[in-house]
Amino acid sequence: MNSLKNKVAIVTGASSGIGRATALLFARMGASVVVGARRESELNLLVDEIEKTGGRAVAVVGDAKDESFAVAMVQRAMDAFGGLDIAFNNAGTLGEMSPTTQLSATSWLDTINTNLSSAFYGAKHQIPAMLARGAGSVIFTSTFVGYTAGFPGVAAYAASKAGLIGLTQSLATEFGPANVRVNAILPGGTDTPMGKQMTDSPEALSYVENLHALKRLAKPEEIAQSVLHLASDASSFMTGAAMLVDGGISINRS
Repeated sequence: MNSLKNKVAIVTGASSGIGRATALLFARMGASVVVGARRESELNLLVDEIEKTGGRAVAVVGDAKDESFAVAMVQRAMDAFGGLDIAFNNAGTLGEMSPTTQLSATSWLDTINTNLSSAFYGAKHQIPAMLARGAGSVIFTSTFVGYTAGFPGVAAYAASKAGLIGLTQSLATEFGPANVRVNAILPGGTDTPMGKQMTDSPEALSYVENLHALKRLAKPEEIAQSVLHLASDASSFMTGAAMLVDGGISINRS
């Protein structure tokens, strides 16, 4: 049920972390993958790794904050692989961590544009390509922060990621009748470069680990498995969901 054979997928934020792990998993499960991010060398290494194991991948270098990047990703999928079935809009940033009253408008907008506007641009151009195929799955990376828990000093991050849940629900109702499903994953603490910004000392790491019921962080590959579920036919009756993949951080009080 988790097979992606003959499917074409887009993954943004693919140069590291959850995006990279998901691109590799999609390829192993049979998808042809268009990977996108700002760092060309990391994308080229990812494409090489996929191809060496018999998969198919191409890269698009660009900034997810620019609508032209979303257009280029879809066009590359069409040109290289003939269509689009799956889109994992994963590009994101933690943004400036500071008291909200000291957060600059520039930093606020940069975080909103990276996390929320980029996802809107992606879906805007991905969904028409999926409609042409008769079905599709759009997936966003949100977070439990601003949904089941609040943390000080990350207002822009929390607001932008919470906004993705509203976008998910709106798109799910708008395009469900055309068999395009739209869902969001809400990861807990994950061992990624971005996650390390909040676990940059042994004390901070221990604190964050203990917030989780499982008392540890996720590996990117574990989060990728949840994305695969939403991308595949195994989740054929799921749409509009904000799916917690958070190691129990949302319910833990111990």
